[in-house]
Amino acid sequence: MTDYRELMRLRSLGLNHSQIADSLGVSRTTVIHTLQRAAAQGLDWQTVQSLSDKELSARLFPQSSGKPMYTMPDYDWVHREMAKSGVTLQLLWMEYSDKCHNSRILPYQFTQFKKYYREYLAKTKATMHIQRTPGELLEVGLGRHDGTAS
Repeated sequence: MTDYRELMRLRSLGLNHSQIADSLGVSRTTVIHTLQRAAAQGLDWQTVQSLSDKELSARLFPQSSGKPMYTMPDYDWVHREMAKSGVTLQLLWMEYSDKCHNSRILPYQFTQFKKYYREYLAKTKATMHIQRTPGELLEVGLGRHDGTAS
């Protein structure tokens, strides 16, 4: 874990990003990012000295508000679309994902999209009615292949 207090101390001594990174054994990008966060929070070496390590870490990198919120697709619509010729779950997921991204909403990944669709099908026991004229098709069951009836 990065020692943010030491990083700020070394910066106050005038060391450059590469020197700080080498001294702490972290990447130069980590040093730059941390110093940018400190500047955005108005933190300098004098302010950092009065903070605990936990407070400093919380000020530099506040915790997110918890789990991300995903948007559940409209599986009634998905099921109606699946009845159309040439439509696949992959295609519907791409449309759903594009709508979410355009609305700045977090979409489910494809595997979760398929999982919830399977759950929707199991819950609704959805079936597809096949339109056909009576007598149009004839199904014949054959017996054994050697010509004798079974």
